[in-house]
Amino acid sequence: MFVSNERLSLGTEVFRSASVRFGDIDSDGDLDIVVANGRHWPEQDFLFLNQGSANFGVMRPLGTDRTTSYACELADLDGDGDLDIATGNDMALGRIFLNNGKGQFAEHSQFGEISSVRSLTLADIDQDGDIDILSTSRGRPNRIYLNDGSGAFTNGPAFGNQDDSTINVAVADINADGTLDLILANRDGQQNYLLLNNGKLNFSERKSFGSGKDQTRAVAVADLNGDGKLDWVTGNIDQPNRIYFGDGTGSIASSLDLGMSDNRTYALAIADMDNDGDQDIIVGRVAQQNSVFFNVGDGTSFQDVFFGSKTSATYGLSVGDLDGDGFKDIAVANSEELNYVFLNRPNRK
Repeated sequence: MFVSNERLSLGTEVFRSASVRFGDIDSDGDLDIVVANGRHWPEQDFLFLNQGSANFGVMRPLGTDRTTSYACELADLDGDGDLDIATGNDMALGRIFLNNGKGQFAEHSQFGEISSVRSLTLADIDQDGDIDILSTSRGRPNRIYLNDGSGAFTNGPAFGNQDDSTINVAVADINADGTLDLILANRDGQQNYLLLNNGKLNFSERKSFGSGKDQTRAVAVADLNGDGKLDWVTGNIDQPNRIYFGDGTGSIASSLDLGMSDNRTYALAIADMDNDGDQDIIVGRVAQQNSVFFNVGDGTSFQDVFFGSKTSATYGLSVGDLDGDGFKDIAVANSEELNYVFLNRPNRK
């Protein structure tokens, strides 16, 4: 089960939170938390420093400006060994914050263009040894921003159609050719796509999946059935979520509905939550309880365990061991409600 209480709220103020991410930003050996706030309205983003055992006793603002943040992502962007932060903002430029190694951040640069940004994904998409940024925008072009190695980003190629309502993108080598491909989660009744990389950041080979009229809000990728081939999950609105089992060549071997028919999923993660060696699925919902789908082992059978409030609007979630007990915990980013940490308390026999 997953437990929380008022001491596990991330502060006492209510924001329109959209994204939450974990990382050891102060290099003390435990996981800290970054929360992006605002969505369409400028609000302050915050850092929460873990004092050990999921005690978040220090809260710091990230930057001085309030921004319309939809996304916050952590990675070593300048190659100095500590975690930096990229934020993606709706109708405002993205921002790069560099870490001094002690969890103190200074704004380094801005990137991108004024657009309806909904998510950022960090990956070395051009495989040159540094971390790049993939930015999705609802109803506007999605774009790759290439890192020069120092945390400065230049415009790379667009991906997907110009008017795609892309909310999220997953990055993985779906066809096992050594290059990173893209899985697009498109909303507004649009077709979802797998975009195959030709090795030169050209994603013109498109493979559709889903009904063509899905309302997909999130996507996550992992090997769910243990066959050595990557699968992916889509989080959908007003329809079940769906698992797509990859055949290792860029095609789908089979698919499976997951969860209720009136489901309203806004966030997804995949992790081994019960330490049994297979991958489980964590789901964040709006106006419905969040849940963890525990994998029975073959990727086709799951046991659903609920957590959180039935009235929350969970736009984002993150998974990691916050209290150091060896089991992964969950934090949620709720819009217009307090954000919470949920500690994983497995049944021990």
